[in-house]
Amino acid sequence: MPVAIVIGGSAGIGQAASIELARRGFDVVVTYRSHPEGAAEAVAAVEALGRRAVALPLDLDDADAFPGFAERVRQALAETWRATTFQVLVHNAGVGEAARLGEITDEHYERLQRVLLKGPVFLTQALEPLLADGGSVVFTTSSSTKPAGVTPGYGVYAAMKGGLVVLVRYLAKELAARGIRVNSVSPGPTRTRLGGDAFDRFPELIAPLAARAALGRIGEPEDVGAVIAFLASDESRWITGQDLEASGGYDL
Repeated sequence: MPVAIVIGGSAGIGQAASIELARRGFDVVVTYRSHPEGAAEAVAAVEALGRRAVALPLDLDDADAFPGFAERVRQALAETWRATTFQVLVHNAGVGEAARLGEITDEHYERLQRVLLKGPVFLTQALEPLLADGGSVVFTTSSSTKPAGVTPGYGVYAAMKGGLVVLVRYLAKELAARGIRVNSVSPGPTRTRLGGDAFDRFPELIAPLAARAALGRIGEPEDVGAVIAFLASDESRWITGQDLEASGGYDL
């Protein structure tokens, strides 16, 4: 039975990706940091589709904990699936914090660097021995890395996400010998919990952003989750090293 690990699968895009993966025949390991109730919702939704699911805690800001997390994954695979490997790794956990040049602090920079770039690098390193040959890795990046996505205040955030876009190409090359594909998805403005549920708190932000999308609305988690599931599945078996924008035609 194929197993997918969704890092940051307790809400938004990660939860949607977990459900879409279950619809495509995957069992799922969902990770969460501060939203265990969301992880429980994801597990219940996956199980309602007839698949198996496990929720594990993980703080992407704590790289020292990654070896221990990898061991918990190993135990979950053995106990739940009688398996030694998993097939898909989805990197979706993140943090969204804005600061213009004059407001950037060392703390702001270091936190974004740890969560958005360092964390994915070293977590992939820790889990790679458990990832099956012929598997798939998918990163959630951001349309903020594109010329159309430039928004003042998000320079450090976009720089770290841009680092992931470059990392994807290198990992795709390095892991190709094992048949492992590596890709990323760049969402445009999407309704998620980032920014403290910004779209729920500031609904007036939605209409101007929707007007900039060719398809006339902001994204929903399910829109991006479906793209992640596609890149994780065998349907995209001839795609690797790519960053696929999922933005509804933002600023076309």
